[in-house]
Amino acid sequence: MLDEIKEDASARMGKSVASFQQDLTKIRTGRAHTSLLDHITVEYYGSDVPLNQVSNVGVEDSRTLIVTPWEKDMVKVIEKAIMNSDLGLNPSSAGTVIRVPLPALTEERRKDMIKIVRHEAEGARIAVRNIRRDALHDAKELLKEKMIGKDEEHRAEGEIQEITDKYISQIDSILADKETELMEV
Repeated sequence: MLDEIKEDASARMGKSVASFQQDLTKIRTGRAHTSLLDHITVEYYGSDVPLNQVSNVGVEDSRTLIVTPWEKDMVKVIEKAIMNSDLGLNPSSAGTVIRVPLPALTEERRKDMIKIVRHEAEGARIAVRNIRRDALHDAKELLKEKMIGKDEEHRAEGEIQEITDKYISQIDSILADKETELMEV
């Protein structure tokens, strides 16, 4: 029973860390990366489709993304979708290729981005601690139902705390890497 609780907590904490990492890919640094456009959808034959399903997205150089639609008709639609996204990018098309230059970040904007990243990290830490709380509650329930002893419950608390510490340190490590990446000029 306790092993199941610990495994479930560990799996859920892992998902929280993965979600945090995914959220950070949307936060733009000065470098071009294809995941920057992952959340953009375009209308394709009446339904909204992710950009990477109607085009090829690549990196031309460190500050330019290149989008090559598979159909010529999609150039204007994709260009408009990128322009209307929350990223503040201005794509330009040359025939069937769309270039998306990434503007350099100002010092002030970098500091704002770091605040956003720290806020996201705190949200991930809170999610991990909430999972710890649920796991500890489940262990206490087993103790109340006399399915485990006091010693086993105490040992489980320590092990759940170790799992929590491991995932919180992963979040802190990811945060430090992202801050370093954001401060690069």
